[in-house]
This record gives sequence, structure tokens and C-alpha cells, in this order.
Amino acid sequence: MHKKISIQGFEGCFHQVAALQHYGKGTEVICCSTFKEVIKNTAASKQSDGGIMAIENSIAGSILPNYNLILKNNVKIVAEVYLQINQHLLVNRGVQLEDIKEVHSHYMAIQQCFGFLDKFNWKLVETEDTALSAKHIHQYKNKHAAAIAGKLAADIYDLEIIAPNIHTLKNNYTRFLILQHKDAEGHIVHADKASVNFITGNEKGSLAKVLTAIADAGINLSKLQSMPIPGSNFKYSFHADMEFDTVDQFNDLKNKLESLTEQLTILGIYKNGKL
Repeated sequence: MHKKISIQGFEGCFHQVAALQHYGKGTEVICCSTFKEVIKNTAASKQSDGGIMAIENSIAGSILPNYNLILKNNVKIVAEVYLQINQHLLVNRGVQLEDIKEVHSHYMAIQQCFGFLDKFNWKLVETEDTALSAKHIHQYKNKHAAAIAGKLAADIYDLEIIAPNIHTLKNNYTRFLILQHKDAEGHIVHADKASVNFITGNEKGSLAKVLTAIADAGINLSKLQSMPIPGSNFKYSFHADMEFDTVDQFNDLKNKLESLTEQLTILGIYKNGKL
């Protein structure tokens, strides 16, 4: 049975590529305009079988609001996908480089390709989505505009890749989280990673005690991200990703952390994704 997965973006976007990579070619996507809508669909459970949400990029860093969306809603992390982001210059068939007068794409994609774009005197037009840019180039049969997007967008909208891999930094990866309703059934086989959120007290050394406990448990802290708590006077919570050998090893640590923190929330226990 094919899955229906909520994604942020338009058909042909990198979220869809991540969905296909994780769930398989027959996966149906529900395109959402915002990450909040993805979370809403996933939390409702009847709207979709799950959701996919970008959480960090190896160049741009973390998407901080998405951590709070996971924390404040009835969803859990069940897997992760690392996707190499390859940006291509797409045009309608028959269009040549000398025909191009402007290039359309999301501002981040444009920034990732300045090494290539600086060679030309093209007008750069920022849009809300890479795949939407490709769709518009195809829809309006524009012979003087190009889009920066991925190969899936080129395939869906019948566009030609006139210049492949135009991104300046070649090791550009985005990490996507696979989400399900918090009460969804299913056991993660060979789980070896967990994402948690915790709040420490204000006393000196409170964070150091947490970090020491993690190290003493023989668990690798692969990510630690501080986030301001909305409505507080500069108080912070911490998002942590931890890698371990067995779930029992993590559960023993969890019991210790509950006594060292004011609040501890387990966002998901899942299998470590690979680059």
C-alpha cells in the first residue's frame, strides 16, 4: 500500500525527493505551503500517513522554528533522511544559454549558485520554491528565463538541464526528519539515535552536569542546539541528538537526565540516517 506523505513545497521539490528516497517510488505527496501545515496534517493522522520536514542544512544550518513545531505538537520522529542537494539550471527545450535573460528560484538556491551565476549578467528573481519556479517556466513557455531546481522538477515539468550541478559548494546536504503521529504504532528496529529537548535550572553548572552524564553513559552527542523559549525572559531550552549502541543504554541515561533537568521531552527514537 502506497503512503500519502505531507511535504512542504510543490511537486518536484527536494522534500518530495526525500519522501521518494525513504518510502519508495509509489509514494503520494500532499503538498503544503508551510511547515506548520505539514505538522497539522501529521498530527491529525487522518490527513496523511506521515510528514517530512527539513531540519538542517550543512551550509545554512538549523531551521530553528521547526524544532518548536515538533515539540509543541502531537508528532514524533521515526526516521531521518540525508539528501545531497544538487542544483541545476533548467530551461524549456530548445532554449540556449544566450537566450536567457533572468533566472528564477528560491533565494537560498540562488545563493548556493553564485559561483556560476556571477559569470552572467542575468536578472535574478527570488521565488518561494525551487520547484514552483520550474513549474512556472514550463507553464508560461518562457524562452528567456531559467529556473534553478533539482532533477525531479526537470523530469516532472519536462525541462532541459542546460547546466548541471551549478551549486558552488558540492558537499551540500539537507537533513530531513520523518514524522508520524505521536500515538502511531510501530517499533523501530535497531534504533540507535534519539532526539530530545530539555530545560535546565538556572544554577551554575546545570548544563555541564547534563553533558557529563551523556559522556559518562558512553553516548555520542551529535548535535546540541539552544533555542529561546517563547514568552520567557531569555530562557533557553536545548535540542540534543544522541547516538548510542542500544535503546537500553539510552533509557538508562534518560532516567538520569530526568533528575538533572527541569523538563525532558523525548522527540523520537529512531535509526541513524546515513549520508
